[in-house]
Amino acid sequence: MDKVTNILLAGVGGQGILLASEVLSEVLMMAGYDVKKNEVHGMSQRGGSVTSHVRFGEKVYSPIIPEGEADILFGFEILETCRYMPFLKANGKIVVNRLQIMPSSVATGLERYPENLEAMIMSKVPETKVVDGLDLAVNAGNPRTVNTVLLGALSKMMDIDLKLWNQALEKMVPKKFIAENLKAFELGRQS
Repeated sequence: MDKVTNILLAGVGGQGILLASEVLSEVLMMAGYDVKKNEVHGMSQRGGSVTSHVRFGEKVYSPIIPEGEADILFGFEILETCRYMPFLKANGKIVVNRLQIMPSSVATGLERYPENLEAMIMSKVPETKVVDGLDLAVNAGNPRTVNTVLLGALSKMMDIDLKLWNQALEKMVPKKFIAENLKAFELGRQS
């Protein structure tokens, strides 16, 4: 617990990134870590970029992850994941949702969505876990549980007791959605 670990969450507004960062922070605090978190909302209500910096360790002094120091890049959308790859350490890991959300410049025909992003990410970062978050969320019973599916996949990269993850989800997710979120989390772990 003496080292600070950095996780950068990146995606598009409306993907549940802020709830995911809250659950992640709760899990880490329950595990006994000092946790600092910072969120950048951008034009989140219009599908703009959203990031959340989560840092944990024995003692953390700043909530901001410097470029080149993220241990894990936790991407909710594949193009946004590519955009934030400069934040990743040389030996960092990526958990990325396969989902593509077209930016307005692509939707209006001004630009083209880049091709082969998944292959590019995997060629640069060998420890990459690509998740079909939407398919798994639908299998869990609610397409809005993609963020929880992705948390499940992330949990496999972390040495945190599974029981703490479940407790944090039960604490942070509204009761009427807890069963489908627990199922989504488990599907993410199995992916």
